[in-house]
Amino acid sequence: MSAIVLDHFGGLDALTYATLPVPVPAPGEVLIRIRAFGLNHAEIHMRKGEWAEAAPVSGIECVGIVVAAPVLEGESEEKFPPGTCVATLMGGLGRTRNGSYAQYTVARASNVVTLASHESELGLDWATLAAIPESYATAWTCLFRNLEVKHGDRVLIRGATSSLGQAAVKLAVGAGARVVSTTRNPARFQGLLDLGVERVEVEGPSLAQRLPEKKQFDAVLNLVGNAVLLDSLDIPRRGGRVCQAGWLGGLAPVKEFDPLSQMASGVQFSLFASFVFGEEQWPLEDVPLKEIVKNVVGGEV
Repeated sequence: MSAIVLDHFGGLDALTYATLPVPVPAPGEVLIRIRAFGLNHAEIHMRKGEWAEAAPVSGIECVGIVVAAPVLEGESEEKFPPGTCVATLMGGLGRTRNGSYAQYTVARASNVVTLASHESELGLDWATLAAIPESYATAWTCLFRNLEVKHGDRVLIRGATSSLGQAAVKLAVGAGARVVSTTRNPARFQGLLDLGVERVEVEGPSLAQRLPEKKQFDAVLNLVGNAVLLDSLDIPRRGGRVCQAGWLGGLAPVKEFDPLSQMASGVQFSLFASFVFGEEQWPLEDVPLKEIVKNVVGGEV
């Protein structure tokens, strides 16, 4: 099979074309013929060698068609029959096992979800479909698991013009939340307003001081990262929540972080890293990806 292989750590020239054997799935794994894959910010850090783990074939998500899915001993029913249209993400893809920059990949069954029993039932082209799994699964989990967003909540989404940010905006607005978003580029304000946010603010480290709703937000989703973490913690109301799930502002840590003196009393802070998808406490099946795809087809997302 053809694949794009990480030859060395560095820039785009580190990626080269190669011919590799088609991988063979073990019981509990799924061999997928890849029809399309999404590109993710995390893959840039893998390519540069900035993370401890990076497989020769990068790519943390894809959509495609099941070729084979041998069941584990003791299981009698095949969950992913050949021909099933599926999405897969994380589960070590691109990190500890070869990922999606190839014609085929093998994924853990726990990191595979069925989208349709046949290609004719998808309702979307493969390229559009490939833009959904990682961004929407992460956004949905941050909003409705970590932040517990509900109808009528005031929600601030920082870094909203990223793929993950736009997915979060659409899901939050669709759930009836009152959303304020941020971006560094004023030229992108209208695009966010078109997605249904009430207002857009210019992203910056002192945002909390500029927000008229400071201490009124129920939830803050911080996709910018450590660069604005302390500022984000100063925004929610008592009992409000902050979830950090991105590093658009860089990987540098917060220096001398002192929660006792730098966090407001009663504010809850959590992190979400999507590499946990597929683990026992973070089942991918918890995310309604099939429903999200249906809503995209129907124009609701």
